[in-house]
Amino acid sequence: MSKTEKQKAVLERYMRLPQPDDKIQCTYVWIDGTGEHLRSKTKTINFVPKTPKELPVWNFDGSSTYQAEGNNTDVYLHPVALYRDPFRLGDNKIVLCETYKYNKKPTETNHRKTCCEVMERAKDQHPWFGIEQEFTILDSDHHPYGWPKNGFPGPQGPYYCGVGANKVYGRDLVEAHYRACMYSGVNISGNNAEIMPAQWEFQVGPCEGIEMGDDLWMARYLLHRVAEDFGLLVTMDPKPMQIASGHGAGRSAKMGDWNGAGAHTNFSTVTMREENGIIEIERAIDKLSRHHIRHIKAYDPHEGKDNERRLTGIHETSSIHDFSAGVA
Repeated sequence: MSKTEKQKAVLERYMRLPQPDDKIQCTYVWIDGTGEHLRSKTKTINFVPKTPKELPVWNFDGSSTYQAEGNNTDVYLHPVALYRDPFRLGDNKIVLCETYKYNKKPTETNHRKTCCEVMERAKDQHPWFGIEQEFTILDSDHHPYGWPKNGFPGPQGPYYCGVGANKVYGRDLVEAHYRACMYSGVNISGNNAEIMPAQWEFQVGPCEGIEMGDDLWMARYLLHRVAEDFGLLVTMDPKPMQIASGHGAGRSAKMGDWNGAGAHTNFSTVTMREENGIIEIERAIDKLSRHHIRHIKAYDPHEGKDNERRLTGIHETSSIHDFSAGVA
C-alpha cells in the first residue's frame, strides 16, 4: 500500500464518525485575484441551508490571495449559489461566493456581479449557454499524465473519444468528476477524451443566465478537488504543450505537434431558437465582428496573451488576430 493509500484509509476512519444533526459543514469557494484559480475554506453552520441567502457573509485575508494590499486586507465572501457536497456527503454543502472589499465594492476579479446585472436585464431573451471545457491532466511533476517521462506518446489521431489503455489516460479521474458534478447539482451534460493524450473535455449546460457561470466555476472547482484525491493536477492552460518552431506534415510529433485546450461557448436567445432564427444569429455575429480585439482581451486574465499561444491558425483554431464566422 502506497503512502497516499494509507492516508486515505486513515482518513476514512475519521469520516465514518457520526456528524451531529445540527452541525453542517459549508465549504465557501471563490475565485482569487488571478481571475483563474480557486480558493476555499469551511465553516460550521448550525442548520441545513436551503438557499445561499440563508448563509452568513464570511471574510478572509485578501493579501494572501492577491486580492488586497495595505492595511485593509479583509475581503468578504457573499454566498450566491449552493451545491451538495460530494466529498463529505450528508447535508453538507459547497457554496460559491462573490468577493467584496472592505469598502463594499466588488474585487477586481468579481466579474459575476456585473454579469448577473446583465443577465437580469436580458432575462426576457432567455439566454441559453453551453460550455465545452477542455483541460489537461498532469502528474505531480507537471508532466502530462500517462506520457513517457523521457519521451512523447505517438502522434495525435487515435486519442479523441478513444477507448483502451494505450489511447486514454486518466479516465478514473474524469468519471469521478462526472459523478461528483451530478451529485452536487451542477448541470453537467457530457464528457469525452480529447485530441491530445491526457486531454479531456466536459460540457456544462444548457443553462440559462447566471446559472451558466455558477455551474461552470463549480465544475472547475470539483475537477481540481477530485484530482487532488487522485494525487494529480489539472490545468486549463490554452497551450500546456508548446509548439516548436515551424510546422507541417514533415514535423515529428515529438517536436510538440499538440492541440491546445479551450472553453467553447454555445449561445442562443429565444429569438435565435425560433423559426428563421438565423437572421437574429447573423445580427449578433455582425455585432461581435465590430469588437473583436476588445473581446479577445476579455477572454483570459492576461488580456489575450494566454489564448494567443493557442489561437495560431493551426491545430483546429483560427488566428487570434482575425474575426471569422461560418455555417457548419
